[in-house]
Amino acid sequence: MALLADAAIELIADGGMRALTHRAVDGRAGMAPGTTSAYLRTRQALIEAVVARLAERDRADLTAHELPTVAPPPTPGPRLDSGDLDRLAAGVADVLDRWLTTGRSRTLARYACLLEAVHRPELRGILHHGTGLRVQARDLLTRAGATDPHRQGDQFVAFVDGLLFDRLVGAGALTAPPAGSPASRDDLAGAVRTLLRALTGN
Repeated sequence: MALLADAAIELIADGGMRALTHRAVDGRAGMAPGTTSAYLRTRQALIEAVVARLAERDRADLTAHELPTVAPPPTPGPRLDSGDLDRLAAGVADVLDRWLTTGRSRTLARYACLLEAVHRPELRGILHHGTGLRVQARDLLTRAGATDPHRQGDQFVAFVDGLLFDRLVGAGALTAPPAGSPASRDDLAGAVRTLLRALTGN
């Protein structure tokens, strides 16, 4: 099943949602005709498998690039110093850079699925894999001493999504340093650090 889902992700990244057919997935996966439809009978089932696989691989990335932790402050309020912010920003930048390079196809496929859900509301329920990222962001900001980590965690995820989108298809794709380079990671870390400073008051 993972092989079929990975093939579907690559198809979406290359040609958008219109490229996603059972027959095309068979071909990309190197499977006999009819294999995909035997496991995933409907288009929605195929999209659900894609979304589940995206979430699974994103979790693996976040685990492999474990972000530095900061002990919760003994009293409410910001307690991060400059070094803490630098470490956190660098960790987040490493994950973002991966999603712009080796994980680029997954990032493109994720955005394609989100756009599909605009026109097919029934898909919105299966696109909540981003909830896990929101929970993680809220926890991070709680430990960082943010005053409203629930709301600010959601803002952090929205910022990261916008940053990724800009680097993939927006002006950032033309003006930012090449993804995968030290300059790109430094630039991403600078953007994330600016946000962390704004959210934590440091």
